[in-house]
Amino acid sequence: MGIDGLDLISPVRYGESGQPHAQWEQLRKEPLQYFETEDREPFWAVTRHADIMEISSRPEDFSNSNGIVVLSNEQAERRAKGYPVQMKTIIEMDPPDHRVFRKVASGYFTPRGIERLDEIVETSARTVIDRLGTEGEADFVENVAQKHPLRVLATILGIEPHQEEQLLELTSQLLASDDPELRRQGEDRHEASFDLMMDFFNMFNTIIADRRANPRDDLASMLANATFENGEPLGDIETLGYYLIIFNAGHDTTRHSLTGAFQAFLDHPDELRRLREDPSLLKSAVEEVVRYTAPVNYMKRTATRDVVYDGQDISEGQILALFYASGNRDETVFEGPHRFDIGRSPNRHLGFGWAEHYCLGAHLARASIKALLAQMASRIESMEHAGPAEYVSSSFVVGPKHLPVRYKMFDH
Repeated sequence: MGIDGLDLISPVRYGESGQPHAQWEQLRKEPLQYFETEDREPFWAVTRHADIMEISSRPEDFSNSNGIVVLSNEQAERRAKGYPVQMKTIIEMDPPDHRVFRKVASGYFTPRGIERLDEIVETSARTVIDRLGTEGEADFVENVAQKHPLRVLATILGIEPHQEEQLLELTSQLLASDDPELRRQGEDRHEASFDLMMDFFNMFNTIIADRRANPRDDLASMLANATFENGEPLGDIETLGYYLIIFNAGHDTTRHSLTGAFQAFLDHPDELRRLREDPSLLKSAVEEVVRYTAPVNYMKRTATRDVVYDGQDISEGQILALFYASGNRDETVFEGPHRFDIGRSPNRHLGFGWAEHYCLGAHLARASIKALLAQMASRIESMEHAGPAEYVSSSFVVGPKHLPVRYKMFDH
């Protein structure tokens, strides 16, 4: 069939070419395909919307507990020797543990819970647009897309403004460790990973200690003093893991959604005019941004037993890569799937995952994206590319790392 598995999973290939939509379109017409590559674990490519939903709904057959990314050969060898590859968080848990740990913070992220953050979210969105000035050129990743969710998440997690740049650097190194521009330089890869986790630990441990001594009405205090249903307190490592997953998953996915939104509106200026003329489309525009950009490109599952799926014999221990970005362009589900349509309805996208691993922070992400889209539509009169976009070398959380834009604001 002529598809190179590295196009589907190699961080370098994503940095060079972005998401492989042409290959996914071909794969959606075929049964599940198994790929072996020169430097990554072999995997089954799951590309159809219905298959992603089905496999996500069967944790007894397809587990998260063996990690969520397809490992490099080096990482796989270290795991086989018993060395940890990453800190275990709720994403790497199966039932019943996953449900128990998820309940610790799920109440904070309900629609009603997020309403109390409206002022923080809207102030952040307004501030980042204010800082652009009346007109000029800027990298919309560095100056807008990463600043907005950074401020929102830092506020609810108790991170002081002077720590934000350090935290931004740490999360970039954690989630884009294959990108030479973003990863920590001058150290052995494993030593760098250990040092990175220690930096996170030192930052968050200080906050945890403070919130235990002086609790406030914020998420940081809720996590620092969290207990399970039986009254047992959340352990220190588990608490740190919660901080890490909420910040890193929440920031990078929202940042790439926002960057993808700017890129989509740059390429489809009629949709920006449409949103400006009809603000009631904001809600559906948010959903279309998440579908179209699909910043969480895939997640891994591991077969817990021998199983026949889609006519294919999947052996216990084999890996499946669920490509959400492909499912979001499935022709059997979405009419004109490659078209950016802010009024799309229905929009049954998989941008926040599916089943029990549906994104815990989806409501906060929606609120953050909506606030910035509202500012963009009402205040930016015109914008155009000021240079080519450059993509992060990552196949897990994907999108541009640089997006140069020339812009002009309305003269209100």
